[in-house]
Amino acid sequence: MSDKPYINISGKENGSRIETRVLEEQIQAAVTDGYRRLNIDAFGQHGIGGRLFKAGDDPVTVRITGHPGQRVGAMGFPNTQIEIFGPASDDVGWLNAGAHITIHGNAGNGVANAMAQGKIYIEGNIGARGMTMTKHNPRFDPPELWILGGAGDYFGEFMAGGVAVICGYEPQNPDSILGYRPLVGMVSGKVFFRGHQDGYSKVDAKQIPIDDDAYAWLHENLKVFLDTVGRGELLNTLAEREKWQLIRARTPMEKKGRTLRAMTDFRHKVWNRELGDGGLVGDLTDIDRRPIPLVPTGALRRYVPVWENRQYAAPCEATCPTGIPVQERWRLIREGRMDEAVDLALAYTPFPATVCGYLCANPCMTACTKQTALIDPVDVTLLGKASINAGLPEIPPTGDTRIGVIGGGPAGISVAWQLRLKGHDVVVYDTASRLGGKISSAIPNLRIPEEIVDRELARIREVIPHVQMEQAINADTFARIRSDFDFTIIAVGANKPRTLPIPGNEHLVTALDFLSRAKTGKASVGNRVVIIGAGNVGCDVAAVAHQLGAVDITLIDIQEPASFGKERAEAEKVGAKFQWPCFTREITDESVVLTSGEVIPADTVFVSIGDAPEIDFLSDDIQTDAGFVGTDEYGQTSAPNVFAIGDAVKPGLLTDAIGAGRRAADAIDDIAEGRRPVGRLRPVIDTRRVTLEYFDPRITVYTDADHCGSQCSSCGTCRDCEICISLCPQAAIARNETENNDFEYIVDADRCIGCGFCAAVCPCGVWNIIENDALASYDLS
Repeated sequence: MSDKPYINISGKENGSRIETRVLEEQIQAAVTDGYRRLNIDAFGQHGIGGRLFKAGDDPVTVRITGHPGQRVGAMGFPNTQIEIFGPASDDVGWLNAGAHITIHGNAGNGVANAMAQGKIYIEGNIGARGMTMTKHNPRFDPPELWILGGAGDYFGEFMAGGVAVICGYEPQNPDSILGYRPLVGMVSGKVFFRGHQDGYSKVDAKQIPIDDDAYAWLHENLKVFLDTVGRGELLNTLAEREKWQLIRARTPMEKKGRTLRAMTDFRHKVWNRELGDGGLVGDLTDIDRRPIPLVPTGALRRYVPVWENRQYAAPCEATCPTGIPVQERWRLIREGRMDEAVDLALAYTPFPATVCGYLCANPCMTACTKQTALIDPVDVTLLGKASINAGLPEIPPTGDTRIGVIGGGPAGISVAWQLRLKGHDVVVYDTASRLGGKISSAIPNLRIPEEIVDRELARIREVIPHVQMEQAINADTFARIRSDFDFTIIAVGANKPRTLPIPGNEHLVTALDFLSRAKTGKASVGNRVVIIGAGNVGCDVAAVAHQLGAVDITLIDIQEPASFGKERAEAEKVGAKFQWPCFTREITDESVVLTSGEVIPADTVFVSIGDAPEIDFLSDDIQTDAGFVGTDEYGQTSAPNVFAIGDAVKPGLLTDAIGAGRRAADAIDDIAEGRRPVGRLRPVIDTRRVTLEYFDPRITVYTDADHCGSQCSSCGTCRDCEICISLCPQAAIARNETENNDFEYIVDADRCIGCGFCAAVCPCGVWNIIENDALASYDLS
């Protein structure tokens, strides 16, 4: 329990009434900040005191003065005590799930509407349709409504549980304490009342004597009610037993009005007696024709629930080219295992901080199931940045299989990393002086601190010690590497910039050359810059050119620019202009001339239309296609012991290259162990199976990894929240501990009715409701 004092929250600011939404946000913020005692000065705002779940099990006291609007305490939680010093408007305690609400005055219509738990005390009278459509879960105490005065019309309509006590003290209508036509459609529950009542639905309810136990309960709780509303002096007046009456709901059998013969009795005593055992076809078959229960269990259920934990990939995992099970990392965060969550990424990528934290376009966040409900996805970059502290993975001894990797960029490092962690002997060859490919040589420092790259490369060198830098790769070198190793992997990337075959192209500066020179501090630009090609690399050029002093920056493209994400945002931030469609005719000393005749002034002109791989060293037995290496889905080329990955095969994101390296490593490991390569992808879960109502749609900024973990729906992987156990109406679901500190949820077929509640409420979508195959093959003999 917080020791913070009361916080005062006013429904006015600067003399003007604030919106209900604003007041609600202030109340929720106060509870989040640790306040557990709140004074609210209301000015007609609705829903005050409801949904204060952020306090957990801590009790919260809400004191309301002024004039609260409708639905005070709506969807209230068991931890909440609400006290209103004056009258209240309609729908007090709507959908109340446990809050205790006290009103020092009258209340409007709809008090306790659809209430399921908790208590409501009224020091006065209430309007129409109080205690309607209530419900009672037998696992919890029934909802209670206590009224010092009387109730308005249609009281207890469709009441399906709970207890109402109407004291009849100074009621608004002394001739009818329960108002006009009370208890219509009453299904269950009780109503104690004191005073005169002019009729009620005798079809749905009946008056019964108050026995000793009922009166003892009434007397004990009447004292609590009167003390709470400050009217304890009325106890002797209101406690006279002979003036109290009790109405309860009629049972289904009582409502029928006559006893009906059971089908079993009719079959044995009438049907079979007249026609013999088996009825009309008794001489042809001896199948069991006993009546099936109205709500069957076991083999006779039409549908059965299946716990499909971890059988489907979450959308974040499925769309991550690297294949990182993001939802598993958030699970570890929820369990307080931050170090394990960080280290888990190293099983999938050697660049968990560099890429996931800074450079990735984050397709996992784009695919997040929460996006289907317009809820902001959890921020995986927070976990990515924390991964800089990941520990060194366990490195197994080197085996007999030797693999040569040509290329030390993201793809080459990824495949070498994975193969080394599988116990293979790996050597990396690269033409550059530093590992990392374009991460080290071209991606601007404004996108990622250089220290992050240095630390991850240092960790990589500990796992992959055999690296030969500044190695020229030609046909002879390639032939030697193929002969020296069991497998050869081509991961040379795309380092040959494409240019335009137009007059004046000698004035063009390629994006790759410029970014590489800028990394070493050797680049310069004029005041006016034009960039041909408005993709993400072009946006990087724009941002770096601005850093170097460019004032007027224009990106042109033949189509709507394909740039997006952080790179596009950074270019727009520095004032770069985007123009399309534009077709370049000529480059001059001072401008770019378009085929339309438009002249764009330029001191420096960059071309950023992509790069191609340099693969002239390949032998004739390796097929190529349009300047790229041809491979199958695993990266295997037409030469069985040669693989190719990354931009040498197809241009893509950094994560595409890293993921290709991981898939190729799995395939090579399978082949080396005598297995046929197989895909390791799980089908992605249908997001319609995931229930998102538990997550706050107002969250747009995540403060830390713990916050993200709490808001991940864990699609396809059980959160072990036990909501399904709590909601199962048959108590048919149980949780079992299994090996390795794991668990499973099992269904008792003899109790389960196949209602589907478990699947409907599951935040993770791990429950599936399928047709019962056993029903089709059920043996009735």
